[in-house]
Amino acid sequence: MGRAFEFRKGRKMKRWSAMAKAFTRIGKDIVMAVKEGGPNPDANSRLRAVIQNAKAANMPKENVERAIKKATEKDTANYKEVLFEGYAPHGIAILIETATDNNNRTVANIRSYFNKCNGTLGTQGSVEFMFDHTCNFRIPKNNIDPEELELELIDFGAEEVFEDEDGILIYAPFGSFGAIQKELENRNLEILSSGFERIPQVTKALTPEQVADVEKLLEKIEEDDDVQNVYHTMEEAE
Repeated sequence: MGRAFEFRKGRKMKRWSAMAKAFTRIGKDIVMAVKEGGPNPDANSRLRAVIQNAKAANMPKENVERAIKKATEKDTANYKEVLFEGYAPHGIAILIETATDNNNRTVANIRSYFNKCNGTLGTQGSVEFMFDHTCNFRIPKNNIDPEELELELIDFGAEEVFEDEDGILIYAPFGSFGAIQKELENRNLEILSSGFERIPQVTKALTPEQVADVEKLLEKIEEDDDVQNVYHTMEEAE
């Protein structure tokens, strides 16, 4: 198996287990998708993907519809996607994806977390190159052979296709999202969820004490309402 499989296996999804946080993230995604491509999911592939993710997170349908309606209102704040980069203690690179309607607030908050936890907020490009920007899709198993599907989707950019307990996962470079989404829809394959992730090219093993230092910073960052995703180069425990 490749790096996407190992990344998925080791990723600590417990940080996103809080339902309220998941709904907040999806709500922002809906606003950004609607403002970018309109409220009709049939004509807006990004919104279509967000609605699939909302369903996968058990977000009530009425919540989704309300968020779409609110996003069309002129006085609804528009969120800007901002990437932050830095280092945690012990040389661990951290990449933070945010969606904010007040960049000054977000910058100040993120900087304070690094300062309080002996980390360093870096400049643009300081650690982004250490991560591969990927897209992913989850579809039902439905007696599909992952190896056969991988061969069929290679021409559309797929790099890894593998099975886990919740379905079949497809990983590809960030730029292949649209092509794979369209091909899966053309094949009438149900997309359970989709998204983007940044997979570290190299990870670093730490002692339990060092892990605790890094976790302290990660938890502060992830509790921030403006933060959508956090990635790092610390080796995850099995």
